[in-house]
Amino acid sequence: MLRREHVVLAVAATAGAALAGPVSAPTAVARPAVLTKAYGEAPGTARNVAVIVPGADTTARTFDGGRRAVYSTPGGAARALLAEARTLAPEGGLAAIAWLGYASPRTVSLDVLTDTAAKAGVAALRRTVGEVRAANPAARIVLLCHSYGSVLCAKAVPGLGVSDLVVYGSPGLGADSAADLALGGTRLWAGLGGADWMRNVPKCRLGPLGFGPDPAAPGFGATVFATGRATHSEYFKPGGVSLRNLTLIALGRTGEVTHA
Repeated sequence: MLRREHVVLAVAATAGAALAGPVSAPTAVARPAVLTKAYGEAPGTARNVAVIVPGADTTARTFDGGRRAVYSTPGGAARALLAEARTLAPEGGLAAIAWLGYASPRTVSLDVLTDTAAKAGVAALRRTVGEVRAANPAARIVLLCHSYGSVLCAKAVPGLGVSDLVVYGSPGLGADSAADLALGGTRLWAGLGGADWMRNVPKCRLGPLGFGPDPAAPGFGATVFATGRATHSEYFKPGGVSLRNLTLIALGRTGEVTHA
């Protein structure tokens, strides 16, 4: 049974920022504790459940604070999502789970260019979704995955039975197209902010480094949603088109999502 608050550790990473300066060598990935915190309605009864999987340099300290833009943290993103949901759907129906369950490589490191940390977090994410499903079999579950977190989500999603996989600011998903992800009935969404530095990161693979094509690129096979001029940390910024579209997807009102 998923409790409303556990204990945590871990994180995500974004490929490419490692190009900005000196990088550390790859390191072994330890098994972290898992921190999840539910906001809004109880996941065991909500019609819609959104699981937020963060990107690089997220730690227990920055799980819900510790940054100037609080909405760029997992907890802050969950609260921003719920605030927007209250505007769009005053009747409620949404639970948001901030999740931190894998050891995050630093943004400026070689680790952020490999899928080692992502692979290590797959079982924990699948376990969290499984707990929600066991407690609430009728729930519509959506994964909202930022940056390096999208690499993890893409590996976890086969057979998971979530309705939607939403990636934004992604360095690539380790696949050449959506068809390679074994999505089953899961719908893939992708967004890339107009001012996101990830636009300047080469989308390629060289041996174990890199994650391949941009999932928001034409021809990849994702449904691309509008994100406006969002920077890499602004996808949940209040008042932005990105937050509105992420909330509409979380609520299941996908016909109202605006497209890039």
